[in-house]
Amino acid sequence: MSTALDSWLRTHEAEASTLDAYRGYVERTIRPALGATPVGSVSVRLLEELYAELRFCRRRCRNGQPAVDHRTAEPHECREVRHRRRPGRPSRTDPPHDCMSAGCKVVECLPHQCRPMSASAILQVHWILSSSLAAAVRWGWITSNPAESVKKPRRKSAQPDPPTAAEAAQIIEAAWVQDESWGTLVWLVMVTGIRRAELAGLRWRKVDLDAGTLKVNRNWLRTNGKDIDKDTKTQNDRTLALDGATVEVLGEHRGQYLQRMAELGLGPSEDAFVFSVRPTNDRPYSPSRITHRYSDMCAGLGINSHLHALRHYSATELLTAGVDLRTVAGRLGHGGGGATTLRVYAAFVGEADRRAAEILGSRMKRPSRGTE
Repeated sequence: MSTALDSWLRTHEAEASTLDAYRGYVERTIRPALGATPVGSVSVRLLEELYAELRFCRRRCRNGQPAVDHRTAEPHECREVRHRRRPGRPSRTDPPHDCMSAGCKVVECLPHQCRPMSASAILQVHWILSSSLAAAVRWGWITSNPAESVKKPRRKSAQPDPPTAAEAAQIIEAAWVQDESWGTLVWLVMVTGIRRAELAGLRWRKVDLDAGTLKVNRNWLRTNGKDIDKDTKTQNDRTLALDGATVEVLGEHRGQYLQRMAELGLGPSEDAFVFSVRPTNDRPYSPSRITHRYSDMCAGLGINSHLHALRHYSATELLTAGVDLRTVAGRLGHGGGGATTLRVYAAFVGEADRRAAEILGSRMKRPSRGTE
């Protein structure tokens, strides 16, 4: 199966970051389990057994016993070694380090705890296997694709957990206390529902303060130590209308950028990123840094929240306010004419529908019955 996986990865057409994600699943999960199995011996039963093992434990352990390192087929030994070295930088004349003579302390890891793989991750594993086996069919290596008959795991319905209005107010206040740029960033995510990678890749030339619009058409990612500037997740550009308060906030943020450039004796660049930790804004805010800073800020407030929850906040506030599903889907960048939005936010769509019914009912006057 290893040959089929490698050949499929070499020929499959996808973004570099997407291929990196596929390789991660292959190396962590698929190759250890099926790499030594001939592609013609992969069966429906074998795949369903693999998915069952992953639902129980992503390390595919057996009955709660310590996980197995499939590269060596030996029980996995998890140990932390605390080295005691001489102070200062090692030199070429230093003798080889000997843990025993140096008195290093070896700490045994905690007993293995099974952690199931999520249904969405197993579905991703299934998709990779199905695609690579389909390629093997096209290449004449096998006559049929067993993955087509596999019983796939059910994807759990999404349960968005946005911050409450009170928590959102706390988050915005705390972000502005830290600094103006960070406050503007958090504000923009709340009011637009923009994705993290879209936020990182946003440049000033895509912001029209006079028209009150913001164009989203790029993603900025960092994978395997490389920066990648690519199309959005759905490969569709979208233009978001901005309210007056947001235009004012972004205008002040741009004013800060122009002031810094003037102090540096440089002219502003429309290719500059809207959010950056550098004074010239020539490099974007790292997506992972955005996530960690937001999580740390919320933890300090005692609020259980993550950056993607602000996207949920934007969507649920619009839906419960009665904004139509298609408009919300367009602002979020969901494809399928709102099908994804409906699947994720079904409960909030239902609540908005109930409020709509109450509004109509309250405006109707029930006729009185005639007396006999």
